[in-house]
Parts: sequence; C-alpha cells; structure tokens
Amino acid sequence: MSQEDKALKILLVNDIGRPTGGAELQMLSLREGLRDRGHDVRLFSSRASLVADSELLADYSCFGSDTKLQVLTQTVNPFAYWQLRKILSEFQPDVVHLRIFLGQLSPAILPLLRDIPCLYQMAMYRPICPVGTKILPDNSPCKYEAGIVCLQQGCLTPQSWAVLMVQRQLWQYCRGAIDCLVALSYGMKAKLEAEGISPVEVVYNGVRERPMRPALSNPPTVAFAGRLVVTKGVEVLLRAFSVARNTIPQARLLIAGKGEDETNLRDLAIVLDIKPAVTWLGHISRPLLEKNLDRAWIQVVPSLWAEPFGNVTTEAMMRGTAVIASAVGAQPEIVADGKTGFLVPPGDVEALATKLILLLEDRSLAEQMGRAGRDRALTEFSEDKRNDRFLEIYRRLQAQYKSKTSVI
Repeated sequence: MSQEDKALKILLVNDIGRPTGGAELQMLSLREGLRDRGHDVRLFSSRASLVADSELLADYSCFGSDTKLQVLTQTVNPFAYWQLRKILSEFQPDVVHLRIFLGQLSPAILPLLRDIPCLYQMAMYRPICPVGTKILPDNSPCKYEAGIVCLQQGCLTPQSWAVLMVQRQLWQYCRGAIDCLVALSYGMKAKLEAEGISPVEVVYNGVRERPMRPALSNPPTVAFAGRLVVTKGVEVLLRAFSVARNTIPQARLLIAGKGEDETNLRDLAIVLDIKPAVTWLGHISRPLLEKNLDRAWIQVVPSLWAEPFGNVTTEAMMRGTAVIASAVGAQPEIVADGKTGFLVPPGDVEALATKLILLLEDRSLAEQMGRAGRDRALTEFSEDKRNDRFLEIYRRLQAQYKSKTSVI
C-alpha cells in the first residue's frame, strides 16, 4: 500500500458538534466524506448548543456553555483540555484538524498538539478579532489591530474585553503548536496575513451535490436566505426589489431566515409598498427551504461585510440559480461576474435593482447563468474537491512531521 493509499486517523475539532451552522455542517460533511474513503475520522466538540433541540453528533464531547460562563470557558476550558488529552492518548490520531475552537474549547487545548501534525482552518476572524467579524458596532469595516481599541470602539464590554484579551495572549503564545493555517478564501487570507497570521493556504468550503432545480416558471421570483441582521444587507435588497417591481409588477420576493432585524425589515416592506409581493418564510426545515428556493430565478447575497466565504452562494449555484452578490469578501472568488450571475457594489440599491430587472425580464438569461453556476459549483466548490485538498495537506503535514522526528 502506497503512502497515498494508507488510511489515516484524523481528529476534527470544532466548538459545536451539532448541525446548526455552516462551519458545523462543513465539519460533519468532511467527516462523512473522509470516512467514505476509508479513513478513521472522529469529531471532538463541546456540548454547547446554539439551537434548541439540535442533536449532538460529535464522537467526543466536553463541557461548553452558551451562558455568561462562556466568556470564561472560551479563554480557559479545563474540561476541553482534560478530554482532549484523553482522546489523544486513546485514539492517537495521525493529524488534528482544528476549525472553530476559540468560542468554547479555548486556547488551552493547543499545548497538547505540539507533538502532533496540526492544521487550523480559520472560519472566522477570531485570530485577529475578539468578536470574529472585523466589523465595528456601526457595521463599518474595522481597520484597527485588536487591543484597547476593541473597548474604545464599543465592540466589547469592560468585563468581556479583559477576559478576551487574556484569551488573545494565550492564543498568540500557544499558536506555535499549529503547523498549517488555512483560510476559506483569498480575501480572508489577505486580511489575516495583513495582521501577521501567515503563511496561509486556501481551501474553499465544499457544497453537497444535489439535482438541478426544475425549469423556471412564472412569476419571476427573487430569493434571499440567511440571518436577518443588518450586515446581511436585506434592507438594500428590499429597496432594490421595490425599484425593480416598478418595471416588473408581477415579481415576487422570498425571504428565508430569522434575526434581530426582522421587525424593521417587515416594517420597511410596508413603507415601500411591497408587502403583498414579499413572502417571509422564517426558519424552516432544509427540505422545505430547498423546495421554496427551487422557484427562484435569482438568489441575492447582498452582504455589507467581507464574509470569509459564502455557503449560501455555492448552494444556490449548485441548485442552478443565478446569483447577484455584493462584490465583497469571498463573493468575487465564487461568482463569475457576467457568467454565473452579477457582482454589485455593497449597499448600492441602484446597481442591484438594475441587475434584478435585467434577469427578471430575461428568463433565458437567468436559466443560462444558473446552468453556468451549477457547472462552476460542481468543478470548483464540490465536497470531493475540498476533501482532496485536505487529504493532500494531512499527508504533507504527516510527512513533514516524520521527517522532523527522524532527524531528531
């Protein structure tokens, strides 16, 4: 058996081990995909739950908290340290793959990984930002280095700032245990490297293959799926849709998701006189969500901030739906402008309305861009491609580790 064919023992580590968000679903699908290839892959997480009644799917777990206690355990979680030490002794993985760990498991786990090949896949900006977003409270991009400015700008309370600065010091002191840093996009890589987190490799999230949606039918429909918060740009979408509907009065808008800005957005739909044309789907099951989104001629991703990736974008493309996205964060790497959809400046109502009208008036163009998007999703953002990249990194780290220990 060649080195490339040898089965590996891989330990995945993520704060949450439940199917609740994009990062969690990525880790669960990575475990599934690598197991299908014959590898022994196990997931270690905290028992914290951010969504009620969600099932814990981790192979190993430890104490975690979604209460005020989290500000302490995310800095030093002794339960995570003790459980990981036991796992490493019993499982003896060939490689450890960290994803999100600074929200529950804490930097306290890092010293345990100094003698094991280890990669850290950064799904948030936590290595350079205590809140993980690099966004200020007024929703503008943060251009400061983390420190006292996080308190001065109102990003953190005095209590949380003091504790998270301790966490930051621990992370910086222990980060030498990590052998490889991975970002979700080149845009994210640039932000991280600009603040001293380097060198960074890029591995895109994988999207699960699914059948092509049915042929588009009337009425021409626009869709949004995501959290209803200011940074997602749904207000911009509502205003742009209002403009587009003056030209295409039969157009409809589907909005899937819940969030703190929902009441304001519903009120805005009334003010804009588009309430009859907007359907608020709320938080619904995945099968029901897909059934609704299959009707969309266009899916809009109007984010106002530089999101590290865009799972909702690649999912729309895999569905065969044309995408209009803000030209920010990873979106310019995902959407081929003019081929699989369009890129528009973030917050630009007029530009978004223009592209909405263009596609809602031309079903054949929407179909053409949707098919091109699906082809791109299959070739560039598939789960298999993601799995291949990580296996390549795992084997390289393992070989480097063996070479280093043989010299010693």
